[in-house]
Amino acid sequence: MAAVAGPAGSRAAPKGTTPSKLAGMDQMKPPPRSRSIYLLPNLFTTAGLFAGFYAIIAAANGDFVNAAIAVFVAAVMDGLDGRVARLTGTSSEFGVQYDSLADLVSFGMAPALVMYHWSLSWLKFDDPVLGRVGWAVAFLYAACAALRLARFNTQVSVVDKRWFVGLASPAAAGLMMSFVWAFADGTLGWDGNQLRYVALGVTLVAALLMVSRIRFWSFKGSGEKGPRADRIPFLALALVPIAIAIMVIDLPRVLFAVGIVYALSGPCYWLWLRTRKTAEPSA
Repeated sequence: MAAVAGPAGSRAAPKGTTPSKLAGMDQMKPPPRSRSIYLLPNLFTTAGLFAGFYAIIAAANGDFVNAAIAVFVAAVMDGLDGRVARLTGTSSEFGVQYDSLADLVSFGMAPALVMYHWSLSWLKFDDPVLGRVGWAVAFLYAACAALRLARFNTQVSVVDKRWFVGLASPAAAGLMMSFVWAFADGTLGWDGNQLRYVALGVTLVAALLMVSRIRFWSFKGSGEKGPRADRIPFLALALVPIAIAIMVIDLPRVLFAVGIVYALSGPCYWLWLRTRKTAEPSA
């Protein structure tokens, strides 16, 4: 007598397989991981990308203060996305590449265009050649930001994490946008037209520092191996509330001062090392 067929789509268990073995095999299969958790770090990256895009639109409409603020918002989002990914165990190669592309917009294209619209575009009224120099320097900044990000991606696993080789693109963007913010709000009485040559110098210096071999402190870890690798000096931690208190006084000008000090710290450290190396043989 023919056996009665079971429910449609059912499969017979392999010969010699008992129900207990089948239950054990089901337990060995890892539960499907939720895809929604991978959205969390990429949402921060997207928020930073949106802030950079908004900065470009705001600058085109002449709203330079909000354009500068938007770039700083992008920097905050850029600092959070990687930490969120590590804390939630959702780091991925896709996230790394997406973050790098978003950084190119937020810290490469946006600062260059904000600076151009605010100040460098006024150079064309001095001379047509200077006008071309203005947008060429703005492009140079964007290109150097792209080169800096590409170099970082290829060297991230081989360089000392305590140092950035070249000024990091968020720091360069911070220097540029703090300069715009400090003067665009009208508190100091100078505008982009009056500061067009200073803006040209700031943009050029920021661009060249990004692709330089000068080292800048990254504020990441102590250089030790093992569980102490991510620790930072207590003094650096103690300076955080002091810095916040000072920023409350006059945020745009304080940010500009901090940007100048940090941008100068790398060349000053490089000169100090060169001087010490020169003095050692004579000693």
